[in-house]
Amino acid sequence: MNCILILLIYILGAGATLASNAKNAGKIALVTSLINAVIALILTADFLNGSDISFVQQWISNPNISLSFVVDGLSLTMLLLTTLLLPIIILASFNTLYSKANQLYALVLFMAFAMAGTFLAQDGLVYYIFWELALLPIFFIGLLWGSDEWKVRKRVMVTFFIYTFAGSLFMLAAFAYLYTKTGSFSWSDLSKVVLSTKEANYIFLAFFLAYGIKIPVFPLHTWQANTYEKSPTIGTMLLSGIMLKMGLYSILRWQMPIAGNVSENILKTVIVLCIIGIIYASLIALRSENIKRLLAYSSMAHVGLIAAGAYIGNTTGYQGAIIQMVAHGFVVVGLFYLADIIHNRYDSYLIKDMGGIRSQAPKFTTFFLIILFASIGLPGTFGFIGEFTLLFALSEKELLYAVFAGTSIILGAYYMLKMFQNAVLGSPNTKVFSEVTTKEYVVLGIICVVLIGLGIYPKLLTDLFI
Repeated sequence: MNCILILLIYILGAGATLASNAKNAGKIALVTSLINAVIALILTADFLNGSDISFVQQWISNPNISLSFVVDGLSLTMLLLTTLLLPIIILASFNTLYSKANQLYALVLFMAFAMAGTFLAQDGLVYYIFWELALLPIFFIGLLWGSDEWKVRKRVMVTFFIYTFAGSLFMLAAFAYLYTKTGSFSWSDLSKVVLSTKEANYIFLAFFLAYGIKIPVFPLHTWQANTYEKSPTIGTMLLSGIMLKMGLYSILRWQMPIAGNVSENILKTVIVLCIIGIIYASLIALRSENIKRLLAYSSMAHVGLIAAGAYIGNTTGYQGAIIQMVAHGFVVVGLFYLADIIHNRYDSYLIKDMGGIRSQAPKFTTFFLIILFASIGLPGTFGFIGEFTLLFALSEKELLYAVFAGTSIILGAYYMLKMFQNAVLGSPNTKVFSEVTTKEYVVLGIICVVLIGLGIYPKLLTDLFI
């Protein structure tokens, strides 16, 4: 079996979903995503058995461009994250009735196609094409199905589009320059290119503008909170759970292998910016009254830690970044889904309108608490494995990095537990909060099983890349 099958099924599923009626669109999208989840697991088994599941075909001779989709431990882990999270996200979206649902779910599958292509492509230009393709569907998802009035969400989504597209142009310029040095866009050739420190500095910074915006890293984060808040929940989960991992993955895949001999001062500055972002986002989250906005800044703090670990450039940082990317993906999707359930019951994202949920919905409260504990890195959850590994990697580079980055654990525990206390505990609310439905039970149950299971036995995942 070949990895190209994943891409073909996503694009065919998107076409079938678009051609269907609104009633069946979600079901077709869910079946498509489940098929690819099974295929990804089969590919994983083949990979571990030593089979070649990559696809490489010459596309254009001048310039030298190949359809190169190569599977290694890093790309396979990201492919698994994409294919396993997507059916969870689609099933979670069944809580909401969307107008023109066939168009929405077609865009979701097309976005999955582009993100999977980004993780698999090892030709720089093909990778760039998939990188940009992923931007189009999420722009329209937020624009057409987002919250708030049209003018507000239009301004937010246009800002997001321009911001991320402009950053990507610097990455394209970097690839163009590298092509002049090697005559190839292939990762295997680009990773071997010999750059002077000055050249490496410019290439590194060009990549950083693209990846720093996508992640986002302080001070390139200004689009994030508004975009997460105004997007529909399905869009927010796609953005936070999978799409921002494109930037983190690209640090490990492209930026550090190609421009690893960047000036030490530039590298230190970038790591410091990541750590500033951790503290800044955590302090903003402390004061957030909107639960969706609070989770957006919480996500920014967590990915800041991942980015800092990725930029360390040692083996521990590499492994910790991959582990935490997967952990964060499941945690943040779970948290936004919990917020969506509350919104559907109370018709509000404001924490002050919540409270007293525990007495009416103890099962919901239990799910909330498990996912919250994984978010703050409680031992026994997968979030702890990733955070500990990243902080250890930072301490290997510079103890002060670990000390300041470690404040994310303290601040994160404080604002998340405070939010839980205000939103879920307290005296009974006059509003009725019904217990989780069967579908909600399945979605939250799968997420909790993954977070606890990999927290107890992370070797199931780490065997892929260690």
